[in-house]
Amino acid sequence: MKNRTLFPHILSAVLLAGCSPPKEVAPAPSAVVATNATLTADQRQRIHLQTVQSSTFRRAIDTTGTVGFDTDRTTTILAPISGPATRLLVTVGDQVKAGQPLAMIDSPDYASAFTGYRKSFSAAKNARRVADLDAQLFKDDAIARRDMEQAETDAIAAEADRDAAFQQLHALGVDDQTMKNIQQNVPVASLTGSIRTPIPGMVVEKLISPGQLLQAGTTPCFTVADLSQVWVMANIFESDLTSIAIGDSVEVSSGASHQVFPGTIDNISAIIDPTTHAIGVRVVVKNPGDILKKQMYVHVLIHSNHQTTGVLAPVSSVLRDQENLPFDYVARADGTFERRRVTLGYRVDDQYEITSGLTAGDQVVLDGGLFVQFLQNQ
Repeated sequence: MKNRTLFPHILSAVLLAGCSPPKEVAPAPSAVVATNATLTADQRQRIHLQTVQSSTFRRAIDTTGTVGFDTDRTTTILAPISGPATRLLVTVGDQVKAGQPLAMIDSPDYASAFTGYRKSFSAAKNARRVADLDAQLFKDDAIARRDMEQAETDAIAAEADRDAAFQQLHALGVDDQTMKNIQQNVPVASLTGSIRTPIPGMVVEKLISPGQLLQAGTTPCFTVADLSQVWVMANIFESDLTSIAIGDSVEVSSGASHQVFPGTIDNISAIIDPTTHAIGVRVVVKNPGDILKKQMYVHVLIHSNHQTTGVLAPVSSVLRDQENLPFDYVARADGTFERRRVTLGYRVDDQYEITSGLTAGDQVVLDGGLFVQFLQNQ
């Protein structure tokens, strides 16, 4: 009975709660809309405007690269003959001239080549003397034509053997004076072979040690490089590919020196890196004083010869917001200044290429943009 008495009261309370007005919900804050900056006449005197125009310009691609040897001026020198290295004449960092000996080798092949040349030189000399004599005898009808022609054939064959022996010694690095001594039958003081450099430059690698057994045509001994000119391997991206070409001028700089090294693009890779989608660009750079070193990390600025038309704005007019996004203050017809987001392209000297956000004829704040930004943020 008691529960039956309470039920009507509970039902009435529920119905009253359902019919009560809902609680008031606070409205969501509206987005803050940036208003144009308004300056007084005195404040207006603190800023300067510049009208942006559509201009024709050449882009500058800013990138990085690494220094490498010019392989057209670098060579790895192999042992010309087999045998143990008896003495090294140079070390890493030495400047050498073309033909200069770098090391000495004690080789029986070298002595055999000397002996072979002596024999072939003497045989060719005698064969030519016999051929000339038989030619004179044939004119005097003292011998048959067949004997004269055979003597000439023998002389030609002997001279061919002599020339082959000469080339063999020359390939082994024998100097001209030693060749003359052999031809004049002057005794050669030493039959020790040598390793000579075919190009001038600096010894950048020494790959052998005294006493090491060398194999002809197989053992690398030294690396010589002409460092007066180097290659810089830079990377560009696909969007920059149409802006550059072989022959474009380049400026290379390094933290090791305040000097700027001029260069020229001489090759653009035909292959794109599948990971980075970068394209390799080879730059030939003069290297006075050998300041640029192999594997040095450098800054590369490529000056395109390709002309482009676009809107340019002064670098000093471009500011950054709290999200580090670029913008310009643009003067409006009503005297206010609009903060307008811009998209930057390439930098051209002291100007930026503006790919979106500005049109030709817009007036931007050249000097005093930070002052306008301060006033707008108050």
